[in-house]
Amino acid sequence: MKLRKVTAVSAAVLALTVSATACSGKKNDSGSSGGKKIAIGIKFDQPGLGQQTPQGYSGFDVDVATYVAKKLGYSADQIEWKQSKSADRETMLQRGDVDFIAATYSITPERQQKVDFAGPYLLAHQDILVRADDTKIKAPADLNGKKLCSVTGSTSAQNLKAKLALKTNLVTYPTYSACLSGLQSGAVEALTTDDSILAGYASQAQFKGKFKLGGLKMTNENYGIGVKKGSALKAKINKALEDMVSDGSWETAVKKNFGPANYKNEPAPKIGDIKS
Repeated sequence: MKLRKVTAVSAAVLALTVSATACSGKKNDSGSSGGKKIAIGIKFDQPGLGQQTPQGYSGFDVDVATYVAKKLGYSADQIEWKQSKSADRETMLQRGDVDFIAATYSITPERQQKVDFAGPYLLAHQDILVRADDTKIKAPADLNGKKLCSVTGSTSAQNLKAKLALKTNLVTYPTYSACLSGLQSGAVEALTTDDSILAGYASQAQFKGKFKLGGLKMTNENYGIGVKKGSALKAKINKALEDMVSDGSWETAVKKNFGPANYKNEPAPKIGDIKS
C-alpha cells in the first residue's frame, strides 16, 4: 500500500514536469515560439516610426516588425514590445532581452562589431523640416547663417559642422517636439535630423499641412534590424523583408506613416546589401 502511494505521487510529479516542459516554449534562433511571445525592441517616442499610444503601438518600424514577426510564425498578440533607447540597443541584444530590434537603428561599422543586422529596410537621409510656405532653403549651402534646431547631443547636430562644414546658428532643445514648437512660432528657421523622423513628427494630426521636408538628403542612414551576433534569425528576417517589399506591404507602410509630410521615399532597398 505504501509503495503504491509513493509510486502514484512520483507519477504525478513526473506528469507535471513533462507538462511544464512542454508549455515552456523556450524561444530559439529558428523563430519557433512554442506558444511564448516574441520580444521586439522599438522606440516608444518617435511618431511615424515607433510610438506608444493609448491604443497600442504605431509607426513604420512597428509595421515592419509586425510583418516580420508574422513571417516568423508569431501573431500580433504574441509580440511583446520593449522600449529600446539608442544607448541600450546593443546591450539588450547581447543580453537576450529582445529577439530583434527595429528602432531607427542605423547600420554602422562600430555597431556591426557587436551585433548583426538584417536589412536594410529603409534608407534615410539627414534633412531639414521647414514651414510649409518657406521657399528660401533649396540647397545645403542655403543653411549657412540660418537659425536651426536639433536635439541636444544628436548626431545630426554634430554633422552640420563636422561632416557638412556648414556655419549655422544652431539651437539645441531636449526634444524634437520643442524644436517643432520653435519652428511653428518662427523662433527657428528649420529643424534637422533624419528625414524619416522629421516626416513622422510632421505627420501628426496637429501638424499636418504646417511643415514640409526640404529634400536636401545631406547624409545616408541605412536602417537595419538588429539581432544578436551569430543569430540564425538574420537570414529569416532578410527573407521576411524581401517578401514585404515584393508583396507591396513595404510601400503601403511608407505611405501610411510618412506621406502627409511630403516624404518622397527612395525605392525599396535591396535586402542583404548592407552598406554602412
